Amino acid sequence: MAALCSEFGDLLQIKKQLISVISLCKERGLLHSAKWASELAFALDPLPKDELPPTSPLTEEDAQDLDALTLAKSYFDLKEYDRAAYFLKGCRSQKAYFLYMYSRYLSGEKKKDDETVDSLGPLEKGQVRNEALRELRVELSKKHTAGELDGFTLYLYGVVLRKLDLPKEAVDVFVEGIHALPLHWGAWLELSNLVTNIEMLKSLSLPDCWIKDFFMAHMYTELQMIKEALQKYQNLIEAGFSKSTYIISQIAVAYHNIRDIDQALALFNELREQDPYRIDNMDTFSNLLYVKSMKPELSYLAHNLVEIDKYRVETCCVIGNYYSLRSQHEKAALYFQRALKLNPRCLGAWTLMGHEYMEMKNTSAAIQAYRHAIEVNKRDYRAWYGLGQTYEILKMPFYCLYYYRKAHQLRPNDSRMLVALGESYEKLSQQAEAKKCYWRAYSVGDVEKMALLKLAKLHEQLNESDDAAQCYMLYIQDIFSCGSCQEQLEHAEVSTALRYLGQYYFKNKLYDEASLCAQRCCDYNDAREEGKALLRQISQVRDQIETPSADLFAPLSNNNTPVRRVSPLNLISFTP
Repeated sequence: MAALCSEFGDLLQIKKQLISVISLCKERGLLHSAKWASELAFALDPLPKDELPPTSPLTEEDAQDLDALTLAKSYFDLKEYDRAAYFLKGCRSQKAYFLYMYSRYLSGEKKKDDETVDSLGPLEKGQVRNEALRELRVELSKKHTAGELDGFTLYLYGVVLRKLDLPKEAVDVFVEGIHALPLHWGAWLELSNLVTNIEMLKSLSLPDCWIKDFFMAHMYTELQMIKEALQKYQNLIEAGFSKSTYIISQIAVAYHNIRDIDQALALFNELREQDPYRIDNMDTFSNLLYVKSMKPELSYLAHNLVEIDKYRVETCCVIGNYYSLRSQHEKAALYFQRALKLNPRCLGAWTLMGHEYMEMKNTSAAIQAYRHAIEVNKRDYRAWYGLGQTYEILKMPFYCLYYYRKAHQLRPNDSRMLVALGESYEKLSQQAEAKKCYWRAYSVGDVEKMALLKLAKLHEQLNESDDAAQCYMLYIQDIFSCGSCQEQLEHAEVSTALRYLGQYYFKNKLYDEASLCAQRCCDYNDAREEGKALLRQISQVRDQIETPSADLFAPLSNNNTPVRRVSPLNLISFTP
């Protein structure tokens, strides 16, 4: 914290830097970077008039290009990119050169997107490319070799390399661009899309600038290192950015990623109070409302965003989630398709559309949608997990295992991934691996309370009765230690566990425990008759034999379940 505070010691200086970079980004049409810097600057106290930074001085080349640049920028702002580039050809200033190359790049992107929407269905891959990329690379490469690219043009060169699927070269150029111009957030963001793991992140040579802390917090969130991300954002708040809506939104996204739904919802509600016309991140907010089945709130959010801007990607995703919650899956898929027409690289829309196709039992379309999501971002664990589920439906366990492994690597402490992995191993008759997965899922906090049950049933199939009993016992204690009596009674598999334990204790001549289990079986319709039958058996045996001594508590068989000794089940404290 001390190091961070020293970097942020002069908030006045940071505010001046932000104001300067806002101006530089606006001049070059880099509107998203300008917006980010503006939101951050707004969170800091206003500067006195005499402290405002001066406008950047004009060079001789700037002065000569001024008229052409002003004209071209007006065309650029109206998305007439070819026209802007035409009037900038031959200009010599750095600013004009950037806008010339950027106009050509955006012209190619616009034509590619138009052609994609016109000629292809929502899931068709096609071979539509930005035809300008190769020419741009050749020209920028020559300038780069000659050392004539400034921070902004290095950023553009990196984008071109990334679009041409040259990630290693792109990373080097982005890092060079960040060193040349550390305050351009767009370059940091592009770099973040190419960092695949923590080792790669640590290996990057980045400038020691206050903006690096924002980048590291963003990267930790992307790499699912949520504890570290939240600590970074807390440090930034304490350093003077407590009013930043960007930081609030990022913390909300971080809580969403670890499924701390209540905390995330509280932050999104706070964000909407501070910035009621905000559309950024509202698709994530709608995911949370969907998970909590908050239909009125999701409906209100959808109507609200339609009033603000119905042609934004996030708005389409929110409406899609609303229809999905109402089980109108065709309509939901239609809105996710609309989102993708607006932005084919919208990760959330691809993943959500995959979910909708799964609901409609259209596995081939779901697979294509999830594959598109992974192409956009290889770190999207939901898409890998979705692919695993589709191949599970298609009864292709080897494929399942591959995709669930990928999801697990991205979310090592998510019990759902571990349970899915265990099921895949079980189908492939790799029982030892399956046991490890189920036990690990239980150890990290089993969200769906299924891991112990699956582990117990696996032990049961393998005739490992001591271990099966231990797992059933832990499972029952887990269920009865949380939730209401009604929830416990509704948990269908509790009766399965009680039935098994009753028989297990009976076979081991532990009649008191067997009797307790049999009595509890009578609370469940599907186990009532068996419970009564077991009670009758116990009664008959007790009439003939005495209860055995305690030396029957033998050690468990030596296998992969990390529990080794069975003990009588204490159901007294768990009485419904």
